[in-house]
Amino acid sequence: MMSDELNALNNELTIIYRDEHLIAINKPAGLLVHRTVLDRHETRFAVQLLRDQIGQHVHPVHRLDRGTSGVLLFALDRAIARTLSDQFEAQHIDKTYLAVVRGHPPEAGRIDHALTRQYDDYEFRNPASVAAAQDAITDYRRLAITELAQRVDRYPTSRYALLELNPLTGRRHQLRRHLKHLAHPIIGDATYGKGRHNRLFQDLFGSHRLLLACLEMQLTHPVNGLPLKLHAPLAADFRDLLDKLGWGAVRYCETT
Repeated sequence: MMSDELNALNNELTIIYRDEHLIAINKPAGLLVHRTVLDRHETRFAVQLLRDQIGQHVHPVHRLDRGTSGVLLFALDRAIARTLSDQFEAQHIDKTYLAVVRGHPPEAGRIDHALTRQYDDYEFRNPASVAAAQDAITDYRRLAITELAQRVDRYPTSRYALLELNPLTGRRHQLRRHLKHLAHPIIGDATYGKGRHNRLFQDLFGSHRLLLACLEMQLTHPVNGLPLKLHAPLAADFRDLLDKLGWGAVRYCETT
């Protein structure tokens, strides 16, 4: 694989920020953050690649799904990792995502829909317990729409939209699950999306990825207390898709 974020020849990740306490990369779509039982045959992980690249241990402080690209933040020691994890838990870190979704949602809105907890594969879960729903809130803004002359299901044309997403909580798969709840699933989502629309994007545009990217993260630096804004340029394949949909001139957080 050759991309802006991961060079296939030397497996080097694109570093977008680094100091003596923190390091952030532009994670490519398709790369796992760390080893998981569910993907036991995978041999490449962001934690391992970055550790080997900089020659020291790194500690991921938040998640990005395998299919999601963009800002991924690590601490360079455990104490800083705990501090950052507390910031994420307290919802003191702002994140901005870009997504291509099915249909034409309203111009702006808030998805306030509780989600049941999803456990990591290493976490114990009592099979007799009933998972309680957790508060989950996502704000969104519609940036652009299009209508393609391709029939999907019973409709003669197919509608899609470009959304800017701001999750106010950090539940697992929150954006993907919230957009499914809104009936506007993210294109390329094999779990919560619509297979026929995913296949249309594969056939028309050669797009085989989840069309979701974390473009920006704003936080308070855990050591100096200053505001820190991290930005990851949109991956080349995502940018090319926007061009093909006629959205190349659309302004989002990367271009404002």
